[in-house]
Amino acid sequence: MGRIKLIETTNKVLRTRNFFVRPPEPPEEFLLNDPDHSIFVGYTKIFHVPFYWTYEKVTNPHIAVVGITGAGKSYFVKTFLTRASFIWGTNAFIIDWAGEYKDWVKQAGGKVISLGKGSAINLLDLGGMKPNDRIKQIVRTLEILTDIGRYPEQKRLTEQAVEKAYVQAKFSLGSKTQKDQLGRPLKAPTLKDVQRILEEQLEAGSYEFPAELENALYRLKNFTREDEDYFARQSTVNLDELTRSGLVDLDLSGMPDEVFRALAGLSMLQFIKEKMREEGWAADKGLKLIVVLDEAWKIAKDENSDAVMIVREGRKYQFGLMVASQNPTDISEAIFSNVGTTFILRVKFERYLDYLQSTLNFSDFMRSEIAKLGVGQAAVNMAFQTTANFSETFLLDKIVGEEPMQDLFLDFASLADPGLGEVDMAKSVSFEREELKKRLRAYGLEEIHVEDIATLFSKKNRHMDVVSFVILMERYGISRNLITDFLKDFGVDDSTLINIFSKADFKRLGLEGRDITQVILQDG
Repeated sequence: MGRIKLIETTNKVLRTRNFFVRPPEPPEEFLLNDPDHSIFVGYTKIFHVPFYWTYEKVTNPHIAVVGITGAGKSYFVKTFLTRASFIWGTNAFIIDWAGEYKDWVKQAGGKVISLGKGSAINLLDLGGMKPNDRIKQIVRTLEILTDIGRYPEQKRLTEQAVEKAYVQAKFSLGSKTQKDQLGRPLKAPTLKDVQRILEEQLEAGSYEFPAELENALYRLKNFTREDEDYFARQSTVNLDELTRSGLVDLDLSGMPDEVFRALAGLSMLQFIKEKMREEGWAADKGLKLIVVLDEAWKIAKDENSDAVMIVREGRKYQFGLMVASQNPTDISEAIFSNVGTTFILRVKFERYLDYLQSTLNFSDFMRSEIAKLGVGQAAVNMAFQTTANFSETFLLDKIVGEEPMQDLFLDFASLADPGLGEVDMAKSVSFEREELKKRLRAYGLEEIHVEDIATLFSKKNRHMDVVSFVILMERYGISRNLITDFLKDFGVDDSTLINIFSKADFKRLGLEGRDITQVILQDG
């Protein structure tokens, strides 16, 4: 039988012993919320408590999401929006920098607005504002996106021209109600009207600093050129419906550069913010709208951006901003210090960890754990409404997500041999994305490799050549017996299998020293 021995020790030594310190995880009552009024995210890593997120427990509904490509960032965003829609009937508006979400939005039955591919937004639309207020927003936007702030005279000339465009269109600058004598809504002027006003002023020759006028005009023409006048035409988008249309994706991948994308993003944030202000607060609504800003560094980094303004006041209008980026330094510190919740997925670089730790003030222990996160794992930082005497940063074992089923395709066109006739089978076979991932896990692949393979399909529009697929599987150590079983389950016959493996052997002869990912993307 054991004996208890009493020894003397110091408080300093006792403090270092873990049984005197609560593990870095909030008590259950802060994590377990009513499933009918909160979003299930996953289980905590230490005590395996189900974590249900609700805007009612945090200082505001705004969220930041950071993590490298492939860490599960977009998967989390899709899951969160899906569940918010189900739980609260929340609408979602995605400002989609690279067109990453458009296929998912279509598949989920949402609406896609493709700027640069047919859709247009008139920068001078009021969106429920007074012209005087909208003019200030337009000028502030140009200051963020161009160098006009360095040239006060050019800024003044542009602002005056915008104001004159509204006046010529019969608008009252201090009124929200804009109708003609017959009670019909007035049509907003466009940037082309502003350009015309500046050109007329230049041609008149009465302005004493023509160079300033010419430069102001030149800057404006960047947005009015033919085929790039996405913001200088009448809107094809109904701004009044954006905040209540369910799931909406603003696809900016067709824009010519970052400035155009940022102009679209800022304008939409401004319109949405004013619309939410106009609708006001409703006790029975919950969270009305989530606006997703993904990889929009030009907007998220500037402290004068409307993204920062929304974070500071969005709670009282019952809508939240979700800012996502693989580089946390692309998100303004003003956003990090004001959002109610931050989800930190896999982060690679020390300077990013330095930025996160200094901004969110988590411990060195938590930093070391974040550096070891795998795909789908996360640390969560929450600013609770009540004073917390426990760690507000904790670990999730894995984000438990969901997204609509998605078919992937293996193509067999490369097997055709003109000398032997056509291949005796369909041009491709399909299987569900989640089925592929389930099989790969069963074959013993690590989660990071499973996601790599799924990502390669996404990059090729969900298609991959069957021979390249076989080479890829073998590259990750999957035996031909398992590959054979996989293909046979989807109807590939023996003669075709022989053809596939023969082609793979032949193709592999020329692949020494080349990265397999490059091969798949180039030759698949």
